[in-house]
Amino acid sequence: MAKKMKPLDPNEKLDIEAILEDLEDYRPPRKGWTWRVVPEEGVDMGPFHYRNMAEPLKRSIGLPASKYFDNIDPQPQPVVTTEIASGRFEDDIRRMRMGAWHGADHLMVIRHTGQSHIDGLMEGTPEGVGGVPITRKQIRASRKAIDLIEEEVGRPINFHSYVSGVAGPEVAVLFAEEGINGAHQDPQYNILYRNINMYRSFVDAAEAKKVMAAGGIFQIDGAHNANATAKAGWLVMPELLVQHGINCAFSIMAGMPKELIGLSTVPPNSPPAPKFWYDLPYAVALREIFSDFKMRAQQNTRYIESSIEEAIRTHTIDTLISMLTSADIQSTITPDEGRNVPWHYNNIRGVQTVKQTWAALDGINEMIQIKRDGPLGEMVRDIKERAVAFLEEILEVGGYFAAVQKGFFVDSAQYPERTGDGIARQGDGGVAAGSIIEREPDYMAPVCAHFGNNTMPAELEPCQASGGCTLCDPSLITYIDEFDEEDNVHKRLEKTWDYRKGHLIRPEVEWAGDGTVLLEMMIPENEDYAREAGLEIARRLGLEDPQVINLMVLHPAEGCFLEVKGNVTFDIDRRDLKIPEKVVLLSEDEIKDAIKKTGLTVVAGTVGEDEHSVGLREILDIKHGGIEKYGVKYHYLGTSVPIEKMVDAAIETGAQAILISTIISHNDVHRMNMRKLDELCREKGIRDKVILIAGGTQVSPEMAEETGVDATFGRGCKGIDVVDAIVKQMKERGVL
Repeated sequence: MAKKMKPLDPNEKLDIEAILEDLEDYRPPRKGWTWRVVPEEGVDMGPFHYRNMAEPLKRSIGLPASKYFDNIDPQPQPVVTTEIASGRFEDDIRRMRMGAWHGADHLMVIRHTGQSHIDGLMEGTPEGVGGVPITRKQIRASRKAIDLIEEEVGRPINFHSYVSGVAGPEVAVLFAEEGINGAHQDPQYNILYRNINMYRSFVDAAEAKKVMAAGGIFQIDGAHNANATAKAGWLVMPELLVQHGINCAFSIMAGMPKELIGLSTVPPNSPPAPKFWYDLPYAVALREIFSDFKMRAQQNTRYIESSIEEAIRTHTIDTLISMLTSADIQSTITPDEGRNVPWHYNNIRGVQTVKQTWAALDGINEMIQIKRDGPLGEMVRDIKERAVAFLEEILEVGGYFAAVQKGFFVDSAQYPERTGDGIARQGDGGVAAGSIIEREPDYMAPVCAHFGNNTMPAELEPCQASGGCTLCDPSLITYIDEFDEEDNVHKRLEKTWDYRKGHLIRPEVEWAGDGTVLLEMMIPENEDYAREAGLEIARRLGLEDPQVINLMVLHPAEGCFLEVKGNVTFDIDRRDLKIPEKVVLLSEDEIKDAIKKTGLTVVAGTVGEDEHSVGLREILDIKHGGIEKYGVKYHYLGTSVPIEKMVDAAIETGAQAILISTIISHNDVHRMNMRKLDELCREKGIRDKVILIAGGTQVSPEMAEETGVDATFGRGCKGIDVVDAIVKQMKERGVL
């Protein structure tokens, strides 16, 4: 057995080289799918009671606004998916860790394009095939990393991939051996979208499903591809029900228990269409017919563009429908399919969308009821009736294979109408046609989890005659590390060592050291000029290979919003960076006690010729958590206040502190105002009696010493920061 790795340190990066050690001896500590623990009595977090939430994580990162709510991080009821497809597993496992900290517990590694076409297993960690190679080494390293991540966040995590192509049974065995927890498996996907011979596809699927069941692998089907492929996805809803039904029935026949069978449910429509009038009836019909099976809800990739905002808006509506109709797994598709680049932070954005929507609408079914009488009930019944009629016609023409040959499936018309554009496959054609061999009467398969008749004596386990099989005895597994001396993970890690373990820093969105950055800009031109102007701006900023990945027209003539990606050509040495000392704030009780003892009073205003007031009012007013909240009394003098008036007001009121806001910065007027405040207080003889605080958008912490004031604050400053600095100055001066 491989030696046990030490637990992850949240303040240290994942050690990929350590994970790759002893992989030949690694064995997954657990197999099978794990659901979230959802207490019937609900979950109490902070000041709130949640009705449809899972147990919280040991370590996690909450939503941006969680800091206002005691940093609580409620976890939605369903398993939450994030999909990863960078093509380099050594970078994917880092993304897995990020996703898990935000609440993802279903990590889907999208299979490479070639997996649906290869006829055997791959070994090593090659690139160039597209997507993520599904090899034993990649799986072991990923699962080993997930073991550590599970311990770090305090929740089991499901690892997922795809069982497809003519190597499907072999891939299923690999997954069962290596502890894959979930996988897509649908023989209809192979037929319709990969042109694998229909008979071979179902023969392979029977074996694969039997093996998956033995490994406790949760199966998700692929029927949703019909409404993601058809010209009008909202019209193929009856067909989707039929495809789900065929796969569920076949899975059960192959020996897969119902609790391991999941339907990949995808809403058939998207705005600007009246989405709810299609998606809700479809979701209700689906869940009523297939109430014995689990549901996995996913956004429809058919309508995804490159706008992250658009994806998030649609995803929010989809999550609402999931909450109204139940979802056991909630997927978090991102616009990466529109951009063709998998971004680390878009995975997190997708997970956050589900968390934010689920928390906001927690318990919605206790307050809102779906209205079954009226149009919803009629539409649900209509979808069901069309699906039943579709299935009846399949039987009339001679069964599923005959229906596929006639192009019944993915036809863009609403059944019973047909436009004739369905996907047609021939029974004697496709990949691996003619490769099925009839089983001999005395056929004996000396392995476990084999589909079909086996002449092995009943008193023996099937694999006992051969000394065991790999599902029963993992020591029989042959582990192959790398085939190619150049195209392997070790060579790739050598190139990125300085960015992962050394002192160099580059931005990234996909791979370590990829240097990719994203620029956002508004160009006041039409679409053609805006695109070229955005690219030229990126070039002049020094970015290599700039590409416009998103363009939104704001007005045909007035302008466009652009997102331009490119690559930086330089490194930052972390040894050259000067990290400001972090300010440790006093406790609120200590601050309030100090203010009560001193009766702290301040005068405040925006100085010079500056009319800005909002920022300073947020520092002062109790409504915004300003210093008033802690008991500070203040005299606000308004905007465009002369420095002389600020000092005179402090003398007249006996204030212990002067707070000035100075936003305007041309000709360094903000620095001049700060210096003048210090100088005037000295002239008046009160410098040792007052604490001087200055703030503004162009003000930095270093300016305090430079200008003579006691403390300076820039963007993001809060009332607690200012009052903390005042109290600390009082202590330093012996006032407290």
